[in-house]
Amino acid sequence: MSVNKVILVGNLGKDPEIKYVMDNVPVATFSLATTESYKDKDGNRQDKTEWHNIVAWRGLAIVAEKYLQKGKQVYIEGKITSRTYDDKDGVKRYFTEIVAEQLQMLGKKEDGANSGSNGGGNNYSNSNQQQAPAPVHQDVTEATQQMGSDDLPF
Repeated sequence: MSVNKVILVGNLGKDPEIKYVMDNVPVATFSLATTESYKDKDGNRQDKTEWHNIVAWRGLAIVAEKYLQKGKQVYIEGKITSRTYDDKDGVKRYFTEIVAEQLQMLGKKEDGANSGSNGGGNNYSNSNQQQAPAPVHQDVTEATQQMGSDDLPF
């Protein structure tokens, strides 16, 4: 048995970008920053920020496009995926991303979004179809295998 599970809480680095691939399947991409604070050997506080590439498919893509904006805090639950591709110069590139399976908006209540600090935030997931504006059940592996290099959302 193995487990591929990622939980991130961070701030969006840019507004989600949405594209439609295959049979008009929406896919959203955005970056998420997580920051860790620590004290160095001299006792000075240091911040280290990690940037994560997030991909959301189908209903979660629509939710991301509608509600997420640069700077907003969000909880993401998903899995790590890696892939390779050849860039325009023929150089093999490696790309690691988080495929979102659940997201919850956190922070202050703005623009109709609920605060997540008390557990009342809008929570969207693959198994939470009644809240999402579009069906969110998905087979990401199958969809990724069907995509051609011209269909990649990045």
